[in-house]
Amino acid sequence: MDKILELKSVDVSYGAIRAVEGLSLCVPRGKTVCLIGANGAGKSSTLRAISGLEPFKGAILFKGAPTAGVPVHHLVRRGMVHCPEGRGVLAGLSVGENLDLGAYTRDDTAGIRRDRDHVFGLFPRLAERVKQKAETLSGGEQQMLALGRALMARPDLLLLDEPSLGLAPQVTELILETVQRVCSEGMSVLLVEQNAAAALEISHYAYVLETGRLALEGPSDQVARDERVRLAYLGG
Repeated sequence: MDKILELKSVDVSYGAIRAVEGLSLCVPRGKTVCLIGANGAGKSSTLRAISGLEPFKGAILFKGAPTAGVPVHHLVRRGMVHCPEGRGVLAGLSVGENLDLGAYTRDDTAGIRRDRDHVFGLFPRLAERVKQKAETLSGGEQQMLALGRALMARPDLLLLDEPSLGLAPQVTELILETVQRVCSEGMSVLLVEQNAAAALEISHYAYVLETGRLALEGPSDQVARDERVRLAYLGG
């Protein structure tokens, strides 16, 4: 199996509190892997460790090379992009300016223009609001912008944290359909998602975290049928 990302016995701590303990997982190239679990299970901490935003113990390999000590912007240049929980759009900048910032590591002007058009194809509402400030957008539109900005970096690996949080069902459906589409185009995705049923439906493989430890893993369809998962995350 060709792995774009691999974690080996990773620990993440905040002082005396261990948020993630002994976590091992991998993301194959061109696949979507989901990470599910209750609030406080360590999912976001895992993504932050992978993208260089939190210190960790153990080993994280991206494209076969260790990430420890590598600056965040170097990981972006290597092809890793983190789309965080809470969207993180720059409120005072326009939609177009936010998208341009997503491509800040690139200098291929024609390619950037094509990718911007691709984002507008995925999210036509952003094209309609290209000159509006991000702060004037609805929550759903801001999530489209956050995801579109991440795609402007043309990542090989997308780390996506809670993209459906607080969104209407139809917007959630659009966002998750977009995740499926970019994966079908060759991108690898590690998805943290509160909507466990939807995450399991669109992913190829799943890991379940409980209080920072791996409780279960397997192909997503098998994990969805597991009685413990059904009772805890899928409403029985």
